[in-house]
Amino acid sequence: MVKTKEKQAKAINPAENSYRIKQMVILALIAAIAYVVVMVCRIPIIPSASYLDLEFKSAIILIGSYIFGPLSGLIMSVVICLVEMVTFSTTGPIGCVMNVLATVCFVCPAAFVYKKKKNTAGAIVGIILGAVLMTIAMVLWNYILTPIYQGIPREAIAAMLLPVFVPFNLIKAGLNGGIALFVFRFIIEALQKTNLIPKQNFEEKSKKSGILGAAIIAALIIITCVLIVLAINGVF
Repeated sequence: MVKTKEKQAKAINPAENSYRIKQMVILALIAAIAYVVVMVCRIPIIPSASYLDLEFKSAIILIGSYIFGPLSGLIMSVVICLVEMVTFSTTGPIGCVMNVLATVCFVCPAAFVYKKKKNTAGAIVGIILGAVLMTIAMVLWNYILTPIYQGIPREAIAAMLLPVFVPFNLIKAGLNGGIALFVFRFIIEALQKTNLIPKQNFEEKSKKSGILGAAIIAALIIITCVLIVLAINGVF
């Protein structure tokens, strides 16, 4: 009798089932937006390495990961990178592996930190951690794999690690993190108002001050990264 009641309780939980369905729909929508963004917007920003494209799917994935957790970010990252590989990417399986590593190393640590501390400070610390881990991972894996699929001698790649790969990945992480930080609060409030996600408790004493602070910091990060890109390209 006890087991039967437990099974019935598990089976009859419409609120939980409804939330899971909403979660899957929202994640699918976020993944679709991220895919479209990376398909239509890829910008080479380092003149000496034109094959390194700046793209912004990580910002979209990071927003979804802040809402639903790092595991969701991992799943979206892998799925989107695989779809990229079989549609418009020309770098093949090795490029897909690099793409997955870069996205996961940035998104998942940032989402994990935010999951533990759901406020602006947690989001910023997470972005910084993700940027550092992604940069370290990409320096190592570019040294290992780039000579294989780019046909470049490893010595040449080693000479590019500090002047090319480090600034590229820091700029990429900074812009994606800044964009995610700038728009995240507006998106989550919109989803809450439409009852697509449950109310969440943020640690800021004032929601308005939290949003304003996040927007200012995000704007500073974005402006700094843009100015660095312009400087690298000799605009000023």
